[in-house]
Amino acid sequence: MSAQTATPTAQSQSLATGTIGTALMHIEHAHTGEGSWERAHTQVHKAAADPVSAADEACLYFGAPALAFVLHTAQADGAPRYAAATERIDTAVRRLAHRRLDLAHARIDRAQPAAFAEYDLLHGLTGIGAHLLHHDPADDVLGRILTYLVRLTRPLVIDGRRLPGWWVHHDPQRGTSAHFPGGHANLGIAHGITGPLTLLAQAQLRQITVDGQSEAIELICAWLDSWRSENDTGTWWPQWITSQELRNSRTDQSGPQRPSWCYGTPGLARAQQLAALTTADTDRQRMAEQAFADCLADPNQLARVHDPGLCHGWAGLTQTANRTATDALTPAIAHHLPFLNDRLDQEQADTEGFLDGQAGVTLAQMTATQGLPPVTGWDACLLIN
Repeated sequence: MSAQTATPTAQSQSLATGTIGTALMHIEHAHTGEGSWERAHTQVHKAAADPVSAADEACLYFGAPALAFVLHTAQADGAPRYAAATERIDTAVRRLAHRRLDLAHARIDRAQPAAFAEYDLLHGLTGIGAHLLHHDPADDVLGRILTYLVRLTRPLVIDGRRLPGWWVHHDPQRGTSAHFPGGHANLGIAHGITGPLTLLAQAQLRQITVDGQSEAIELICAWLDSWRSENDTGTWWPQWITSQELRNSRTDQSGPQRPSWCYGTPGLARAQQLAALTTADTDRQRMAEQAFADCLADPNQLARVHDPGLCHGWAGLTQTANRTATDALTPAIAHHLPFLNDRLDQEQADTEGFLDGQAGVTLAQMTATQGLPPVTGWDACLLIN
């Protein structure tokens, strides 16, 4: 089990779709007594059979950070499982994070737009920061990541236009298309500014702070407020903002879309709930929680959920609802949990992976069935824990 820059097989190194995600499920099973450590060990060794990528593209969902996240969950009960391997992989993750931070700051210095791969939860520094916050919070690299995210909130001026600091040069599929000339600003928790907001808020709740952190949280929340909309079913936010929408100060999205963890009201509401807890802003907390409850009460929004997975299916919706209800001021979200938990219990994915497959569905079903937070804290990689 070594961290190298060699190209590994994607199937073994991917938390989203590969063996690492399956190992995470078996580790949770072993901790709860629903499975054996022998089976969990088999999956971990399978995931680490090839050289582990610590190349600049490695992230929370691929390579060294993904494996580090999973190895740390095996130690959730205090037992020093994989101690030597964890120490080696942690060193690789720290070095990777420092390299990626240097590249990110250099990009900002050049006044160029960002990319998802630089900052977001799935591929970028927010994801690496989420791992460090839960498993290595004392290391100085976490502080560097928080400082970078604070800097990310400062406006960019490109060709005379003032853009949000997290403006990306590509479309939501990370390509180029006529609908997104000049790129876009993303609001989702998986790829957008809601991910950095959540990490900044969670760190502050744990009293881990850097200069400008509170102001950055307030700035992001104010920006989300500027794009918040209301209709007869409640509060909602657009998935992204194009150049034209930014010029018009108005979204072309006609209403709320799928109530998913990744892009929908659930992820945005949980992020703002956590931000509100950080700033003791009960008005924002009530607004965010009511927005979540309203989307759960809207049959038209629920009808848009067509698959079981964590990213944009019933598992992610239910896990986010369970976490949000725990911290809520009122039982409005908890009122919907029996339906969500029962609905999730009927789901089965066609694939084995974590983000869209059965591993993630099973983990969310365990939370729903047991009525307890995961022993491993596995949903930290969704930034809802």
